[in-house]
Amino acid sequence: MNSLDKNIQFVKGIGPKKATKLNKLNIFTIKDLLYYFPRSYEDRSNIKKIWQLEHDEKACTKGIISEVKSYEAKNKIKVTKFTLRDETGFLNVVFFNQDYLTKVFKKGDSVIVYGKIKREGGFLEMNSPQIEHFTNAQTSTGKLIPIYPLTYGVTNKDIINTIKNIYTNEKVSIQEYLPKDIINKYKLCSIDFAVKNLHMPQDKQSLKIALYRMIFEEFLILQIGLFYFKSGIDNSEGIKFEKKEKLNDIIKSLPFNLTNAQSRALNEVIDDMVSENMMNRLVQGDVGSGKTIVAVLVLALSVLNGYQGALMAPTEILARQHYESLTQTLAPFDINIDLLVGSLTKKQKEKVLEKIKNHETDILIGTHALIEDNVEFDNLGVVVTDEQHRFGVRQRAKLSTKGNNPDILVMTATPIPRTLALILYGDLDISIIDELPPGRQPIDTRAFESKKRDFIYSNFVRDEIEKGRQVYIVCPLVEESEAIEAKAAEDLRDELKEKYFSDLNVEVLHGKMKPSLKDKIMEDFKNNKIQILVSTTVIEVGVNVPNATLMIIENAERFGLAQLHQLRGRVGRGSHKSHCILIYSSKTNVCKERMEIMEETNDGFKISEKDLEIRGPGEFFGTRQHGIPELKVGNIFKHIKILKLAQEESKFILKQDRNLEKSEHILLKQEIVEKFSSINKEISLN
Repeated sequence: MNSLDKNIQFVKGIGPKKATKLNKLNIFTIKDLLYYFPRSYEDRSNIKKIWQLEHDEKACTKGIISEVKSYEAKNKIKVTKFTLRDETGFLNVVFFNQDYLTKVFKKGDSVIVYGKIKREGGFLEMNSPQIEHFTNAQTSTGKLIPIYPLTYGVTNKDIINTIKNIYTNEKVSIQEYLPKDIINKYKLCSIDFAVKNLHMPQDKQSLKIALYRMIFEEFLILQIGLFYFKSGIDNSEGIKFEKKEKLNDIIKSLPFNLTNAQSRALNEVIDDMVSENMMNRLVQGDVGSGKTIVAVLVLALSVLNGYQGALMAPTEILARQHYESLTQTLAPFDINIDLLVGSLTKKQKEKVLEKIKNHETDILIGTHALIEDNVEFDNLGVVVTDEQHRFGVRQRAKLSTKGNNPDILVMTATPIPRTLALILYGDLDISIIDELPPGRQPIDTRAFESKKRDFIYSNFVRDEIEKGRQVYIVCPLVEESEAIEAKAAEDLRDELKEKYFSDLNVEVLHGKMKPSLKDKIMEDFKNNKIQILVSTTVIEVGVNVPNATLMIIENAERFGLAQLHQLRGRVGRGSHKSHCILIYSSKTNVCKERMEIMEETNDGFKISEKDLEIRGPGEFFGTRQHGIPELKVGNIFKHIKILKLAQEESKFILKQDRNLEKSEHILLKQEIVEKFSSINKEISLN
């Protein structure tokens, strides 16, 4: 009997208490643990002579214990010291409050140690290292050692020993789910070999072979799943729109000229629309680059062809802003626009739903309310999704099912590195708006330690207010709940009002407020009735106040770089010079590096590349939020060549077998369903 589904608590050395701690790492069965891969490896296979050891390096060495000392230091800490010798020199190995070690290791024992070297007064020393008797079966030294992500009460050694016990005492056999022709084509090892050597590599070459197999497999499953669940690999037959002269009239009526980048993106979209194939295009551009007008013109072309259009935004504030923008631009051309959001009354909703069904509404704008079952379009031609990464796979797919193969345009103001776009949007053509409209000035960004906070509020803020400008202050990101974030914002408003700005109108904006109150506050801020707006990240997208010229972000180290850049983009929207001040408390090198990046560049693409590099693709968007399975070993920076191979193979597979119905694809299909359904329970392959 294969024991992969066996409860982890019944594995030798675990038991109920340790199992509870492993459960925190989502490890419940033997299979869960086998697929809990190391985050890195330490090469302890290079055993150095003592004379080769250098100050501050981590190293592995072996020797004979020539002396054992145990004593109590002045601070009552018990010190245990072993002196190791080999033919080249001596090394002191020191442990604190571990005097039991004198019963385990004796004078004359041959031992191997791994740790950080210190040179103190001419003597070499290693504090609290890994130490084992030198045999042919070390578990923590003398070999490649896997390093696992841990939780309180679970050590790296616990996991290493448990996996060793599993392979010693259990019947472990993982069924191969990749087709034989793929394994042969890409010279992949078996899944059994890969999993075992990721945990217990025989040598560096075995680890390399195992990693290649798992990385390729992860990318392949991810790409097939994304191609399948989104829009498929083939360009399905779509609506063949016609170019309309009236669209040029709308463009001429705009109070500004399109930039070259906007015109290029618009032409790429129109070329897709007039073709026979269904459009799947991503338009991405930096903060303030003017993506919205492209969406407006695309929706207008759909209406001019006799179809309806839909625009889905992640927040009500952004949906309302789109509604105002489209109404202002398109109403003079007899295009009817409606808004469908959660805050409408039942009667208002019913009226909008009736108008959509009867084609009295040409363009419907809204939040995820657009994908509810009672929303019926008469003739949907184009679907636009704004801030694409904020919607799950199922949500995005469901909107497009409300028409007969409508064209799909997705937009994001979060510049996505091309490498990540390959994964997330492998089935979409990509247009990039990489040019800011005339008059947009770069935002001067400066980072200050929190000890300068008083100086910032007393000087920078006062200076801007006295010039007649307005200020955003973003309160620290609090992850626990929206309610706690709301409280944090209110507390910050009260503190600032009391300590610095008793003479000014300081207001607060957060996600727990009623939409009507949010709208009133934003309207008052736009009209300069409020000088300082303290806000949570609710203002990250969709707020446009040209007179706001200063953005202060408290505890900036708690935000991702891409989010800091998004927040910063709320200023610099008018003709006045704008500034962003980042206040941080952390003293880590990563924090310093991130603050320097924000000071150095206003280029969202450079920032997002760096953000992805620092945090990895999982955290960049939040894989669960985005609807993609987690990459456990694959890294799109290091493994871009493997990613491209897997992407081509996934297209080839689906071209031959669209529904993965061939016998050689059945097990692969099951694996894909399992990986994706763990993210989004409501999707399944037909």
